[in-house]
Amino acid sequence: MIKPATTIDEVISVLQEIIDTESQKNSPLAYFPALYRLVTIRVKKGIAGREFNDSERMELLDVVFANRYIEAYRAWKNNKPFTGSWRIVFESGQKPMLILQHLLLGMNAHINLDLGIAAAETMKGKDLAVLHSDFNTINRLLAEMTGKVQLRIGKVSPLLGLLDKFAGNSDTFLVNFSMTEARDGAWRSAGEFHASGYQSMLTPRDRKISALGLCLIYPNSRWVRNVISVIRLAEKKNVLSVVKSITI
Repeated sequence: MIKPATTIDEVISVLQEIIDTESQKNSPLAYFPALYRLVTIRVKKGIAGREFNDSERMELLDVVFANRYIEAYRAWKNNKPFTGSWRIVFESGQKPMLILQHLLLGMNAHINLDLGIAAAETMKGKDLAVLHSDFNTINRLLAEMTGKVQLRIGKVSPLLGLLDKFAGNSDTFLVNFSMTEARDGAWRSAGEFHASGYQSMLTPRDRKISALGLCLIYPNSRWVRNVISVIRLAEKKNVLSVVKSITI
């Protein structure tokens, strides 16, 4: 039974439980937690290696942040209300989408909505500014992993390069999604949430991020949609095989 995490080790364990559950159903909803678990393991190593100014605070942020996703997953499984940004993610499991689309859709909800909330909650009643340096360190760690993850995705999506080659000039969100820009936006929203409390701002922010998620599922460029269809034909469809390629 999926439960909220209290430590970074529990986060890693719960993510693996979700991966196993979804992989057994051959559901692409296993892709995002597979990537997320990889990132969490890297953050854990960073904490152990004292790459952050405050290791204890970073683990707290990691757990608060992860529980936003875990609680949304639990709510979805139990037919309880949760944010629209995550509802779009979970409902996409039945849609014909690229592996990359599934990953970006989860990142959109988790980084663009949840990260700012998690940062504000972690620093509630404290000076948010002192977290900024460690927040930037997270960006550096993720940037280090980006190339490796792209290579791994390429093994199961051999035509993915077509998206950059033939759709690079498109204004579609799928092509232009930037993790760094998303995290920069999350820091700005963290400041707003920290100053005003996130509950009063959650609904409009959730609507905005939900709209971005829909753009990921339904690109506004017909040309990009056609390229996606071609890329998907060559992708591996066995979820467990894809998960292993992403994480090994």
